[in-house]
Amino acid sequence: MVTVRQGLSLEEFLRLPEEKPALEYEADGTVTQKVAPQGKHSRLQLMLSNRLNDFAEPARLAMAFPELRTTFAGASYVPDVALYLWDRIPWDANGEVPDEFYEPPDIAIEILSPEQRRNRLRARCEWYVEHGVRLSLLVDPRTRQVDRFRPGARLETLQGDDQIDFAPILAGLQLTVDELFGWLRGGR
Repeated sequence: MVTVRQGLSLEEFLRLPEEKPALEYEADGTVTQKVAPQGKHSRLQLMLSNRLNDFAEPARLAMAFPELRTTFAGASYVPDVALYLWDRIPWDANGEVPDEFYEPPDIAIEILSPEQRRNRLRARCEWYVEHGVRLSLLVDPRTRQVDRFRPGARLETLQGDDQIDFAPILAGLQLTVDELFGWLRGGR
């Protein structure tokens, strides 16, 4: 992540035009630019979004969004995957998904890219759960580990055949760490 500028208010930041990769607004007023996703990051983001939506959307339980700007608690971040329970999606007047989300997601997932610092994303996941996100995951393709953050719970580091538990948000969703990283080989 590259620091772009400092000293903007959140309101000033939200008036800036969108950029690619996305700009993010830290609670301290620092504006940073996300790292452009590379192959492993992109594949994991796509497959996680698909798995979450395949499980949750048909039953109208939840909806997952890749690269969705979420603005809450004085910051504006773009998690790699943000999931909202169905009844928490702020549908617009036409009954459609809105463009802007001002509440924390129920699940926020960050995927570590080679040029990102693990400690920075770990702090981001901790910030998420401190500010209303019920489950945050940090996915690390290099170490083949997933860190699981929940409010009031200890950090769990998962690997191998460990189950990634999405309960209580998506109880019943089955996914192991090995299965997740198996998607990098092209298998579903």
